[in-house]
Amino acid sequence: MTFALVTCSGISNTGKLTMQAAQLLLQRKPGQYVWMHAKQSAATLEAEIGDADQVIVIDGCTDCCAGKKIAASGLSPHHHIIATEIGIAKNGMADVQYEEIEKVVRAVIDLRPPAS
Repeated sequence: MTFALVTCSGISNTGKLTMQAAQLLLQRKPGQYVWMHAKQSAATLEAEIGDADQVIVIDGCTDCCAGKKIAASGLSPHHHIIATEIGIAKNGMADVQYEEIEKVVRAVIDLRPPAS
């Protein structure tokens, strides 16, 4: 099963966090994820999502930049995670903490059905 991750591309700590979480998922589970930034065009996102079985949007905050871009492409995500809604504070340009990355990674992994 392949999962397409579409992340926020913001410059705040929560925007950077979404990209770092996606990078970590790509490293931990090679071949199971494809990753796109919300700053790509809607047409490019749609093409790059391709044959992914599920689309997971990871936004840093309730501005939902990635979610809006996916909606503009005409696609509906299977899952939508918002970092600030799972307990991560948006602190402007603060450094991202490893524990925060792990929290987002865990939220994504918990969406997946157990391997059979």
